[in-house]
Amino acid sequence: MTHLATNATGMVSPAVRADAVAAATSAAAASKVEIRDLAEVSELAAVAALFATIWQPGAGSQPVTAELLRAMAASGNYVAGAYEDGELLGACIGFFGSPAKASLHSHIAGVSSRGLGRGIGFALKLHQRAWALCQDVSLITWTFDPLVRRNAHFNLAKLGARPARYLPDFYGPMRDGINGSGDTDRLMVHWELTSPAVSAASLGRPVPADATALRERGAALALSVTPDGGPLTGSPDGPVVLVAVPPDIEALRRRDPGRSQMWRLALREVLSGLMAEEARVVGFDRAGWYVVSRERSS
Repeated sequence: MTHLATNATGMVSPAVRADAVAAATSAAAASKVEIRDLAEVSELAAVAALFATIWQPGAGSQPVTAELLRAMAASGNYVAGAYEDGELLGACIGFFGSPAKASLHSHIAGVSSRGLGRGIGFALKLHQRAWALCQDVSLITWTFDPLVRRNAHFNLAKLGARPARYLPDFYGPMRDGINGSGDTDRLMVHWELTSPAVSAASLGRPVPADATALRERGAALALSVTPDGGPLTGSPDGPVVLVAVPPDIEALRRRDPGRSQMWRLALREVLSGLMAEEARVVGFDRAGWYVVSRERSS
């Protein structure tokens, strides 16, 4: 079940809002959770504690505080949680961007270990999409680590978001259980909520990327994985370019920090270089490939 607070003024059509709410409700039901907006101090403290459990920050630090969440919720921003039998299994927060609430920036979304593998993250994002459309906001942005394969697949393939900018060392040192101690490069993605691709993805019909087929048709390998797991830079020439990421960068950071840093620098050089030349990341293959088009869109 999904509960949405609405404040629509007519800029987004009622039909689009209704379809988004229906998709969000269906996703929550499939995940067997109740998703609702949060505002009470006890609820917000539980969200802060959940995020701290997921990210495992260093002593004296946490991803977000209950006080900040209270201020965000009180000022009309997005704070929502996913519950099963009263237990918080996931949460997502976002704040409005300028100018004049033209977009929502989704800052943190996370699911507890007990809730993994059930589609709760997808349900939370569809709740956020429906909530934004009910506020007449049709763009959500967020950042993610482009080396994390599962996040790239979730954001680009399952949700239909598209990278807009490559941001080197965006947050500076974070030193938590997920990011390690290296540079915090990020991709800023745009989620165009009313686009055909996003609408299809919200109904569970995303457009897949097939790197194998693209390679057979001559796609260039700008970055690939060597037999021993390192990065191998290739030629970015061609209308379609494939850029690889390692299977599990988080495990690699723990096992071989030097090699994980090699991946960071290689991906930064290749992917940010392509995007600086106005190439577009148009998809992500679950096997670990960004699909980049160097053809100019009409």
